[in-house]
Amino acid sequence: MDRPRTDDIEQPIALVVDDEPLIRMDTGDILCDAGFHVVEARTADEAFAFLERHPSLRLVFTDVQMPGDLDGFQLARLVAERWPHVSVIVASGAVRPGPGDLPDQAEFINKPFTPQLVLDTVQRTMGALPAEL
Repeated sequence: MDRPRTDDIEQPIALVVDDEPLIRMDTGDILCDAGFHVVEARTADEAFAFLERHPSLRLVFTDVQMPGDLDGFQLARLVAERWPHVSVIVASGAVRPGPGDLPDQAEFINKPFTPQLVLDTVQRTMGALPAEL
């Protein structure tokens, strides 16, 4: 199947990062329904590699605890440092951020979350949902 190159996609792109397939899929569906083109990654390492190749993303929505060298907090800090135009939302049901875990512009939400909480957080983080941009 031919996939469009990211620079050919007209919708804002959101990268959903979670090692749990159902959570990744549900979160992707919420963001897709909100107007994003969604790309999925199973680990923060995968997400970082994708960002290096496709820095045109608008949103990274990541879990904290995943296999690999990077966790979601580290990914959030790297995104803020290297791609400050990308909004970041970090979610976890097991870990809460401590001092210095999140960059200033990132948002944290607890799992389990509702679709409305995700949309409200995206709106707060980005200033608007894709349909409003």
